[in-house]
Amino acid sequence: QVQLVESGGGLVQAGGSLRLSCAASGRTFGSYGMAWFRQAPGQEREFVAAINWSGGSTDYAGSVKGRFTISRENAKNTMYLQMSSLKPEDTAVYYCAGLPVRISPREYAYWGQGTQVTVSS
Repeated sequence: QVQLVESGGGLVQAGGSLRLSCAASGRTFGSYGMAWFRQAPGQEREFVAAINWSGGSTDYAGSVKGRFTISRENAKNTMYLQMSSLKPEDTAVYYCAGLPVRISPREYAYWGQGTQVTVSS
């Protein structure tokens, strides 16, 4: 069993930056891949970024590539999402996810409760 807790969300102006964190407990953190998803009001949840168990491989949605950076510190059982050049359309609840169970569409076994990110114009 894995427990995931996000933090770092908030209100930021367009063009600003935020760093989200996802703290994990339970199963050995460094043994599984993780990802960030987001869900805006009235929209389906969408993939944002993924990282493999070691941090050596990452993947991004086209809408955030070049602006967001996913990373992890296995010694701290924590994953991060550094978000820069934020746009109002980045406004959503951001969820961290762990242990991929399906590649396409992406699906993960464990989910956090989400953290709100609001970007004002």
